[in-house]
Amino acid sequence: MREETRQSLASGLTSVRHNQTLPVAPDVTQLTLKFVNVCFIAEPSRQRWVLIDTALPRQESQIVAWAERIFGTLPPAAIILTHGHFDHVGSALALSRHWQVPLYAHTLEFPYLTGAKPYPPADASAGGGAISQLSPIFPRGPFHLEDVLSPLPEDGSVPGLASWRWITTPGHTPGHVSLFREEDRTLVAGDAFVTVQQESLHQVVLQRAKLSGPPRYFTQDWEQAFESIRRLAALKPAVVTAGHGPPIGGALLTNGLAHMIDHFHVDHMPKR
Repeated sequence: MREETRQSLASGLTSVRHNQTLPVAPDVTQLTLKFVNVCFIAEPSRQRWVLIDTALPRQESQIVAWAERIFGTLPPAAIILTHGHFDHVGSALALSRHWQVPLYAHTLEFPYLTGAKPYPPADASAGGGAISQLSPIFPRGPFHLEDVLSPLPEDGSVPGLASWRWITTPGHTPGHVSLFREEDRTLVAGDAFVTVQQESLHQVVLQRAKLSGPPRYFTQDWEQAFESIRRLAALKPAVVTAGHGPPIGGALLTNGLAHMIDHFHVDHMPKR
């Protein structure tokens, strides 16, 4: 990786509106840290809440600080991982130990989270842009979370959140999951699709809303990714928070999903 690309990325990411919370839906708050989001979801009673994903390494203190602003000293009931990439599990072990709460993921992610094997190498040619070019140096694991890791319940329930369910959305990774609340059709998409052109440093800095497929440089199975997006679109979500990008809803979400499905193989998949 050329040094100028590395420096450009580091400089650009300091301009991202990180350490910022945005409301998504009732009891759902998105926190942006650098170029990745985590999500705080509470029960209506505010007596229980859950953290979705854990951002990059060494960001646990920032996540804890924001959680205390919202919930005081109440710890989460659980931490849920949409998948195991480094920018989603970076602070998972530290947070699980800090709060003394379990960490949940789909069992198909376990090989990458229990030291068995790394994720496949990134594809720097997929999608263009500085972040794609830098992706081969991103950590691939394997990560060692076996001491705190538990499988998500097989019935689709979400530990700590009675009104939510998790949905298998493989493609970006084998065990990727998304979360959905039926009563108001709120979707936590993870990286099944994202709301910014994640391969482009310029777009990540701007955080300009644009529905895009899963980050290309790390997506493992494109046909599965397409079917997962179709599955999520069939839910007719009203609002979404994704792993990257701002929360969006309304016509931008509805029309964007329809357009993505119609043009997925041309506009959102790598050319080769």
